[in-house]
Amino acid sequence: MDSSETKTYYQNVVVMRHGDRIDHFDLTWVKTAETPWDPPLINEGLARAFHTGRTFRNLLPFPIHRVFVSPFLRCVQTASEVVTALCAVDYDPDSDSQSSIAVGSIDPSKVKVSIEYGLCETLRREAISPDVVPKDGIFRFDVPQLEAMLPSGTLDRTFEPVYKELPQWEETVMGGRSRYKQIIKALADQYPSENLLSLTHAEGVATSVSEFLEDTAVAEVDYCAYSELRRPISWKNESFTAGNFEVLTKSGQNGIVFIP
Repeated sequence: MDSSETKTYYQNVVVMRHGDRIDHFDLTWVKTAETPWDPPLINEGLARAFHTGRTFRNLLPFPIHRVFVSPFLRCVQTASEVVTALCAVDYDPDSDSQSSIAVGSIDPSKVKVSIEYGLCETLRREAISPDVVPKDGIFRFDVPQLEAMLPSGTLDRTFEPVYKELPQWEETVMGGRSRYKQIIKALADQYPSENLLSLTHAEGVATSVSEFLEDTAVAEVDYCAYSELRRPISWKNESFTAGNFEVLTKSGQNGIVFIP
């Protein structure tokens, strides 16, 4: 196509919550945890994440090209399950497999994955109990160790994160929502020709609905719930123009309930 011609299409963005976290099911876990502010998934959470990845592959009318993930362990574990489902070779859509363990091999060229601090949990006491916050207020992540948990070959080592560090502890409600809205748009602008999955926390998913759908309040975001957004992209003379995001998810769909 001549560069002076205009090419128009939709870019799709999925924003998803992590799976079931252990501290919401085993109240004694925090007493012995080395990092009680960073719980892992329970087995049911891993299974739910893998099932959601299969749902994306079976039902989404578009492929996911890139996955961005919060550095919290529960999100990285969720991403690993989802990406394995998306990249599985010899994929059987009718299989009743409940775990990535059953996947023999993957094609890592299908999806690239990156850790993005801007998708992290809201760092305030309503989201993280002050009883488990590090004494110095600094949340430390071993990023190389987290990256090693992702399916082999899927990590994009060329990615430049939008947020180079975490927000400060006691982030405000509006500050968190503004961050989520900004990171959704910034990542989409960074890869305007690709469909994206952002794997984050409940407030991030809620924001992806309430900030792009006027006069909406989100009442519920289940584990592995996800919203679907899209926006028109026009390319001309090697530059692009993006329209506004449209929320495709309806209340009661995909684990999200909102009003009106």
